[in-house]
Amino acid sequence: MLKPVRIGICGLGTVGSGTVNVLARNERVINARAGCDIIVEQVGARRDNPQVDMTSLNVTRDVFDVARNPNVDVVVELIGGISVARDLILEAINNGKHVVTANKALIAEHGNEIFAAADAKGVTVAFEAAVAGGIPIIKSIREGLSANRIEWLAGIINGTGNFILTEMRDKGRDFGDVLAEAQELGYAEADPTFDVEGIDAAHKLVILASMSFGIPLQFDKVFTEGISKIEPVDVAYADELGYRIKHLGIARRVADGIELRVHPTLIPERRQLANVDGVMNAIMVKGDAVGPTMYYGAGAGAEPTASSVIADIVDVARTLTADPEHRVPYLGFQQSSLSDRNILPIDEVETAYYLRMSALDKPGVLSQVATILSDSGISIEALIQKEADEDEEIVPLILLTNRAVEKHLATAISKIEALSSITGPITRIRLEPLK
Repeated sequence: MLKPVRIGICGLGTVGSGTVNVLARNERVINARAGCDIIVEQVGARRDNPQVDMTSLNVTRDVFDVARNPNVDVVVELIGGISVARDLILEAINNGKHVVTANKALIAEHGNEIFAAADAKGVTVAFEAAVAGGIPIIKSIREGLSANRIEWLAGIINGTGNFILTEMRDKGRDFGDVLAEAQELGYAEADPTFDVEGIDAAHKLVILASMSFGIPLQFDKVFTEGISKIEPVDVAYADELGYRIKHLGIARRVADGIELRVHPTLIPERRQLANVDGVMNAIMVKGDAVGPTMYYGAGAGAEPTASSVIADIVDVARTLTADPEHRVPYLGFQQSSLSDRNILPIDEVETAYYLRMSALDKPGVLSQVATILSDSGISIEALIQKEADEDEEIVPLILLTNRAVEKHLATAISKIEALSSITGPITRIRLEPLK
């Protein structure tokens, strides 16, 4: 066996405690796979965690002590956030340490800078746990699918949003009601913005897209739309039409560049991705050689995420003696091969749509709507028109369109909303067949 690899773990929260516990419980099998002993040299944590036996750990309250410790070979950053984590990782790299991180926001927003610093020092930065928790999606795209030209990927990559939409579909509950329960269960933070407005998913999508298409990390170019405006009636109508609503991150290679978008999406109910429920995550990736593939599992949690963190530690341990140029590139492509492709703005994206509007119950309304859509080059694929109750003057009108360019649909919606027979704004949800 090779000489021991000594790691320093920064952060002893949910993932940090899970990492320490799994390393201790599975020490023999982990060391056998790494080909060396992996030793926790030091832990940086502001406070102790009762979920961890602290008696044998060398603990410091300053995480930067870990980055500067000459006995530490690999710094494992699990503190979260961006500012301090960025400084910590750059300090570790500057001191010649390899880095393992679960920090998707940091990689998405500062990965280009971090990878350049690591290249200059000849060290590795590994981040499997940054996307989809325990699912080994980074390794699958970067290595397992390396023979393929990736055509598209689509993923449920935030468990909180998936839990909310599942409860809305199965029990007809309102968004706010389910969100409150998600917070009580610990699935959602007190401020749930990152989860329900798609920011967390956008961070992960940027990383997946960079590895799939060989482009630099470009978080600022992702179109992001949350699920807070989804109503139970939309979930019910989608079901009636044979679809389910999921909050997806989608990256697609098209003739004019790359689509990067996070938004609620109708998926045909027979698709595997449509049947991923609760807090689980799943990612579909289509390669030109392998076709569609799907990766499913726990997207968060102490030990599922620790599984990915430790897999990275093992990978780093295996390659410590390799020349830097012979290690697997961070994003699967050599840095010199990354190309700055055009990222399409959302108004140039082409997809199909679900439209729900409230209309006066009188003849000719549907004809007016159909004419406006037709004049914009948009055809209707399916229609639900409900009869009004005796005392009601307003009826719901639900349409599925064929594929259309977003800006053309937006123009048509503005014209439809201006009709005197249409009351209130139109609800629009994008639709993807995932073929």
